[in-house]
Amino acid sequence: MGKPPLNEQSPVAIGVAAGAAVVASSFAAFLAYRELRRRGKPLLINQHSGPDSLQQILKGEHGELVGDLLELDQHHIFDDWPAAGQQENQKAQLLSHLQHLDSNYNGGLKAYITNAKKLLQEAQAGENSFEGFTPEVPEGEKLDYASQAFEDYEQKGVEAAHGAAFVLVAGGLGERLGYSGIKLALPVDSARGTCFLQVYIESILALQHLAQKQKPGCVLPLAIMTSDDTHQRTADLLSEHAHFGAEPSQITLLKQEKVACLLDNGAHLALDPSDPFRLLTKPHGHGDVHSLLHSSGILQRWQDQGVSHVCFFQDTNGLVFRALPAALGVSAAHDFDLNSLAVPRKAKEAIGGIARLTHKDGRSMTINVEYNQLDPLLRATTYPDGDVNDSTGFSPFPGNINQLIIKADSYAQQLQRTGGLIAEFVNPKYADSSRKKFKSPTRLECMMQDYAKELPAKARTGFTVINQVWAAYSPVKNAPEDAKAKVAAGSPSHSATTGELDIYHANCRTLQRLGAQIGDPDQCVFNGLKVDLWPRISWSPLFALTLAQLKSKVAGEGLVISKGASLVIEAEDVCIRNLRVDGALRIRAHPKAQLTINGLSVSNSGWNWRPLSLNKPAAEEEWIRGFKVCRGKAGEELTYNEPGKYLVPKKSSHVSSDEQKVAVTA
Repeated sequence: MGKPPLNEQSPVAIGVAAGAAVVASSFAAFLAYRELRRRGKPLLINQHSGPDSLQQILKGEHGELVGDLLELDQHHIFDDWPAAGQQENQKAQLLSHLQHLDSNYNGGLKAYITNAKKLLQEAQAGENSFEGFTPEVPEGEKLDYASQAFEDYEQKGVEAAHGAAFVLVAGGLGERLGYSGIKLALPVDSARGTCFLQVYIESILALQHLAQKQKPGCVLPLAIMTSDDTHQRTADLLSEHAHFGAEPSQITLLKQEKVACLLDNGAHLALDPSDPFRLLTKPHGHGDVHSLLHSSGILQRWQDQGVSHVCFFQDTNGLVFRALPAALGVSAAHDFDLNSLAVPRKAKEAIGGIARLTHKDGRSMTINVEYNQLDPLLRATTYPDGDVNDSTGFSPFPGNINQLIIKADSYAQQLQRTGGLIAEFVNPKYADSSRKKFKSPTRLECMMQDYAKELPAKARTGFTVINQVWAAYSPVKNAPEDAKAKVAAGSPSHSATTGELDIYHANCRTLQRLGAQIGDPDQCVFNGLKVDLWPRISWSPLFALTLAQLKSKVAGEGLVISKGASLVIEAEDVCIRNLRVDGALRIRAHPKAQLTINGLSVSNSGWNWRPLSLNKPAAEEEWIRGFKVCRGKAGEELTYNEPGKYLVPKKSSHVSSDEQKVAVTA
């Protein structure tokens, strides 16, 4: 570090001793270069038997790359290499690693380091990327869940669904939550016990079934962006569960690569402290999904298959498909090139706001502005009070939740123009106010939603807000202690606890809107969070994905669920005309079984959601939620394993048992 970089204009004459053979391998080139620098004096070049510069020495397989790195002042990578003949395998490992990083970044490591130097210089200087822009509230729709407008747009979304493709961004492990597996393997709720990936695939299949009424035989494809950490485990999860009912060809895995970490404002690449023959790397951000869809040819293939809209969603929001069909309908109705599914946002809440920014030179764009940038931007322009709530009690700028719907044809044109590259940023954590040293290595990042920054001025962009947050958004992002800190600061916990309980809340509130009688929630404390525990009602999306489906299958006034009760529906074709549950009931049925429930009353001691005991072991899934489900022998199960039409009950209208399951196998 601190020594001048190598370049052809350097005053230092670099050569080899007379009679030395031309070095053919990059290993020897590194050693020669290191030795010359160590000796600190020039050597004369033998014009007849040696190369005329270090650039000619670097003729090996990785020579051009290494030459670029040396010219970019990255010689620290090679300073402490052992002598020739020592640890050759480890040296080869580093060269291979460098080549891998180089080949997986557009323009290679040379471009990465050049971009990093520019962005780090801007960050150190505290430059404002929004200088000259004035914010305003963009065009969009704000919908009350289950309102007539919502249902109308939901129907439009169903009609457009035959042209939908889906992209799931799932590169993260659950370590931040206190869960050692991939987040997609986490149960969405304990009542059904199904994982996020299953719920997402079932939701797509449910929408596919509806779309096939418009276009028989259509298949809705799904691409999942993985990472080194999650790729194989995601593939295994799919394989072990027969792709959760989807066709294997329907699902594509796209693995995102990592980028090199940066040591300082000079953009020097960071070696791994535990391995001097490997660079420290971190994820580049979910913005890479765009370049992967482009470079893999998947987007082009989807277009050839008739895809009109691409829907992006995140890995742990179990409610997203409650709102996605309506948002798809908004996109189709408004012909949006980009539509952001959003939720109401409290002023200064730690969630980005969607804003239309117009520059004084006439440029404009509708993008996500991070919460820590939105308030000063508003104060500096047309909102002297900054980020404040309006008469609705919320900020006028919708909250970004990174669920996007993009029009396929304009998307393909844009990716063809940009190669799928998304504007990068860097966010170094400085050690002190001098802004010269980092607390830890940083890296360049890009965000999926910043695709909006690349759109031309003529592009139609907007948003779809679901006014009731409980109906559309409850991500699982924070470990128990972090969740408590969030709540203490006035923010949602976004924990595994609330992620599950909000599913029950949403289902109960939805059924209430259909006229069902649902018992009041219990007030509980799990993992230090005060929460409402509604009756545990959960159903497969294959039973009902849309409100119209739910209305057609459940006669609201005939459904009564007692306080503390549980109802789980694992069946596609069930019609509930009259049902009372005081306890627990699970319904399972063959996909081609038609079940009508009319006059059934279930009474038992049910299932209990109990806080964990500090001195008793618990599974990770339980620990991050703060409760254990105690089922024992209580509860009834209706099981229909064969196709056919069934009426329940046949004779008796009342089932009461704490030990006997009702199982019908025809």
